[in-house]
Order: sequence, then C-alpha cells, then structure tokens
Amino acid sequence: MFSAALSGFLLGASLIIAIGAQNAFILRQGLLRQHVFVLCLICALSDALLIAAGVAGLGTLLAQSPGLIAAVTLGGAAFLFYYAFVAFRRSVKPEAMDTKGKGAASLKAAVATCLALTFLNPHVYLDTVLLLGSLSARFEGTGRIAYGIGAVVASFTWFFGLGYGARLLQPVFARPAAWRILDCLIGIVMAGIGISLSSRFLAG
Repeated sequence: MFSAALSGFLLGASLIIAIGAQNAFILRQGLLRQHVFVLCLICALSDALLIAAGVAGLGTLLAQSPGLIAAVTLGGAAFLFYYAFVAFRRSVKPEAMDTKGKGAASLKAAVATCLALTFLNPHVYLDTVLLLGSLSARFEGTGRIAYGIGAVVASFTWFFGLGYGARLLQPVFARPAAWRILDCLIGIVMAGIGISLSSRFLAG
C-alpha cells in the first residue's frame, strides 16, 4: 500500500512540476502575494478531482472521445494565446507592475483565470486523467486508492510550496526589470504551449 502511494506521489509530482500555464500563473500570484491560498487550493482541489476521476476510470472514456479532446484543445490554445498577449502587454507597461494599485487583480478575476488555465488545458486531461488513471490499473482495491491519494498529496505539496515559496524571490522582484523579464517568460511559455496545442490539433 505504501509503495502504491509512493508511486502515485512520484508520478503526480513529475507531471505537475513541469513548467506550464498553471505553474507560471501561481508563481506570479505568489510573488505578488495576491489570493495565494485560494488559488493554490483551487489548483490542488481541481487536480484531486481529476485524479479521482482518472483512477475511477474516466480516462478510458475520454480516450474514446476525440471530439471532446479536440474541443478542449482548441479552446485551451485560444485562451493561452490571449493570456500570452496580456503577459507581454504587462511587460511593457511599468504601471502594471504595481502590486498594490491598478496592477492588483480582483479575487473574481484571479479565480476565473485560474479555472480557465486549469480546465481549458488539455494537458490536464491527457496527463492527470488519462496517464495517471491508466497507470492506476496496476493496483487493486486499497492499493489503487493509495495510489490516487499519493498523487493528490503531490499536487497539494507542489502548488502550496510554489505559491508560498515564491515570496522568497521577492528581493529579486523588487526591481521593475525583473517583472518585465518574468512576464516575458510567462508570455513565451503560454504562447509556446498554445502553438504546441494548435500544431498537434492541425497535425491530427
């Protein structure tokens, strides 16, 4: 049972830690210290829900629905391109670096962005539901449950560690130039993922 939980934890961590849209967003919010707990909780709970669905067998159903995956892929790519544009625009507007004034996002806007980056990203379904779910078939009964719990623990550990650990970098981001670089990198990551999703859809 412990080996199953450890297997789920390690696989879940390896999938979550990769640089992606969610992580870039949580890193920026952590640096700004804006709505960190709520956003980390949303990401972790969303992962937990998708992991549970995958372990329960939803991954098999999604694999048989190429139309659904295509729709999520296109929607996710469009949103990522938009978010990339917003990040690039922030990088050239010094006033957007103000963490206490106009640059601060409302809780409602931050939550909406977080949910979009989570559920409009097809990698969430391909990795969390399909991959994690299919690999859970190696275990039975309590072993499968332990595997799922291990993956969920990895998700909570990563998102809260990233969100609250980001403030350790705040001395670096006391300079506007650092924010410009971060937003440029976020824009590149978002646009890169969007291009990857679009290319995969067109190639298919």
